[in-house]
Amino acid sequence: MSTPSADPGTPSPAVAAPLAAPAGAPAGDPAAAPDAGQGGGRRGSLGPVGLVLAGGLSVQFGAALAVTLMPRAGALGVVTLRLAVAAVVMLLVCRPRLRGHSRADWGTVVVFGAAMAGMNGLFYQAVDRIPLGPAVTLEVIGPLALSVLASRRAVNLVWAGLALAGVFLLGGGGFDGLDPAGAAFALAAGAMWAAYIVFSARTGRRFPQADGLALAMGVGALLFLPLGIVESGAELIDPVTLGLGAGVALLSSVLPYTLELLALRRLPAPTFAVLMSLEPAIAAGAGFLILDQALTAAQSAAIALVVAASIGAVRTQVGRRKRRAPAVS
Repeated sequence: MSTPSADPGTPSPAVAAPLAAPAGAPAGDPAAAPDAGQGGGRRGSLGPVGLVLAGGLSVQFGAALAVTLMPRAGALGVVTLRLAVAAVVMLLVCRPRLRGHSRADWGTVVVFGAAMAGMNGLFYQAVDRIPLGPAVTLEVIGPLALSVLASRRAVNLVWAGLALAGVFLLGGGGFDGLDPAGAAFALAAGAMWAAYIVFSARTGRRFPQADGLALAMGVGALLFLPLGIVESGAELIDPVTLGLGAGVALLSSVLPYTLELLALRRLPAPTFAVLMSLEPAIAAGAGFLILDQALTAAQSAAIALVVAASIGAVRTQVGRRKRRAPAVS
């Protein structure tokens, strides 16, 4: 997904983390993290690794909870509740300053919020039609493609080939085994995820700490509110629906954001990025445990290929950045 998993009923954009890192980028963008784990040794990294994995589990089990809520509130209604609750929490916690920003600052944060809303809306349309694991796997193609294109290294053709092989397997050679509309929504969500990463970096350069993220979440919630009202109407304020929607927001946005923020203070950025590349596998597990969405052998192999491609692209980009870094005497 990064920015934090706040986006995202989707995984954190940290899959594409080794793209350039802005100072002041929202937490969850591993490129913004200090290499805090260098001196801590292996034992010192176990705590933050656990935090990252817990955040990933929280995101995907939140997405699974969202799927169970869709018959009651609809996909658009669930996205509305998630964005609205998460925005309220983030705005109350961050209390971003509204004055003193230029028109370009606000333009960037509005586009960031629109990308966030689009990514969530398209992803939830996807999981309303296809299993959670395949949906996340197709979605992660967006940030993976961004990482490969930004690197411009020949070895990344290998990772792109692995990812395409995974997509081919996942679609059974033509997406006959998956709902075509669901697959299309997941791929479109991936494209929005790539845009989300780009504008997350730009927002991080213009706003301090997580202020830009909080403002963008507010923008996304406002943009999606009319769609949620049209689809779900008064159901959005039903106490049970509202409570479940708040649970989705906390599991998919607030809790993982907090866990990743804590982890990034002690965990090297490359380690964080590799861990986040495992999200399609975590999603498949959540879909199986909560939604009884069993995968075929071909689908499992497809997810493994995309995860391997994501990890490979991350490590290639990290290695390139280390070689380009000037030696410190």
